[in-house]
Amino acid sequence: MAAAALTGLGLAGARDGLRAKRFSARELAQAHLAAMETGRALNAFITETPERALAAADRSDARIARGEARPLEGLPIAIKDLFCTKGVLTTAGSHILEGFAPPYESTVTANLWRDGAVMLGKTNLDEFAMGSSNMTSAYGAVANPWRRTGDNRPLVPGGSSGGSAAAVAARLALGATGTDTGGSIRQPAAFCGIVGLKPTYGRCSRFGIVAFASSLDQAGPLARSVRDCALLLRSMAGFDPRDSTSVERPVPDYEAALTGGIRGLKVGIPREYRVEGMAAEIEEIWGRGVAWLKAAGAEIREIALPHTRYALPTYYIIAPAEASSNLARYDGVRYGLRVPAESLEEMYERTRGAGFGKEVRRRILIGTYVLSAGYYDAYYLKAQRVRALIARDFAEAFREVDAVLAPTAPSAAFAQGEKMDDPVQMYLNDVFTVPTSLAGLPGISVPAGLSAEGLPLGLQVIGRPFDEETVLRAAGVLEAAAGFDHRPSFLASS
Repeated sequence: MAAAALTGLGLAGARDGLRAKRFSARELAQAHLAAMETGRALNAFITETPERALAAADRSDARIARGEARPLEGLPIAIKDLFCTKGVLTTAGSHILEGFAPPYESTVTANLWRDGAVMLGKTNLDEFAMGSSNMTSAYGAVANPWRRTGDNRPLVPGGSSGGSAAAVAARLALGATGTDTGGSIRQPAAFCGIVGLKPTYGRCSRFGIVAFASSLDQAGPLARSVRDCALLLRSMAGFDPRDSTSVERPVPDYEAALTGGIRGLKVGIPREYRVEGMAAEIEEIWGRGVAWLKAAGAEIREIALPHTRYALPTYYIIAPAEASSNLARYDGVRYGLRVPAESLEEMYERTRGAGFGKEVRRRILIGTYVLSAGYYDAYYLKAQRVRALIARDFAEAFREVDAVLAPTAPSAAFAQGEKMDDPVQMYLNDVFTVPTSLAGLPGISVPAGLSAEGLPLGLQVIGRPFDEETVLRAAGVLEAAAGFDHRPSFLASS
């Protein structure tokens, strides 16, 4: 097969092609490595691992020949550079981890290699996963492979998993891992016209993932179809005794869950998600999604999530507080960057000042402030109480409905540099995704159509804890109804 045909396959299609021996794992890896070379203008990767990819592909070909193919055998994927990969540079998009090659593997990536996946490289991200634009990376901004109609200005791919989303959308990888703290899988998936799934908190191990906010961070897949996300999640998920927040329960066959319809499914439409100033085209695509689910036999109900308006301020107290605690370990003593100085204290200050970017420093300062004496009760503890109320809103809603449908983001992708001078405007990008994260629920973004400027718009399905099957099933119906087959302009020009 031609290289373009190979990179255009999804994970499921490539899996079936490998098993039918229509092409080899090496040919599949080589096609993607060539696409990565062509696509370097996107800056989607921080580290490429071509030798490792080809060696793994050769091992996969040998296993396929012996009839011993594993679930992801020979499938080339990209790994967000927040996952520790043994012996491979892991930076979290920050100068402070320069030169850090972990002596251990994250559980999620170990699970993927166990099931035969092939690593193409480590993708770019907002520094320490802090951002909604992929503009805060110490390794430069990632460009979205999409462009506005008649406007060639580079757009953001969303954040923080923007490198993973751009790589998948531009056909540089069949799928990728991401992490979602407040929307960092779902929002970039919406901006790049692909599918992104945040599983229930505790479904995937956090061991070996560089921590941002420990009570919110969750690994998940990005791919070009709902089925492909289901394939990746089955391998990524599972109990891990090394992660105290990992939940011990069986991992379903998520692909098998896609076979059923949604007749009789009760879907909630939260009235609080109709926020002031929301673009008409977002409202329109949301209405279209409601109609698609209704046509498939779902029962639509309006629901109330009354504490939604407090979600963003709650998130931007809790997440920076946890970040200020987690990032205290980066001091120049044990690993990564070290800036020499006369005293130990000065070395700490110089290293952290040189190693952390502006957005990370801002969030550390906010977090340290809300945890400080005199403010802990007023801010952090109050935010935790409000978080409990947000989770309770969802729990009460799920007594009436089986899933919730909402927009993924309040707009399509915006241009690089837009909103950067106003952190509050940047944080508002997460208005529809943060409540799900605070409640620890599963959510998936599916491309549902194009904006007036020719950019992807996503719809989000939210489900009960550990009910990823229903979320995937509803998302599959939306995907089929939307028939989103648009391709980013980057593919036409490359």
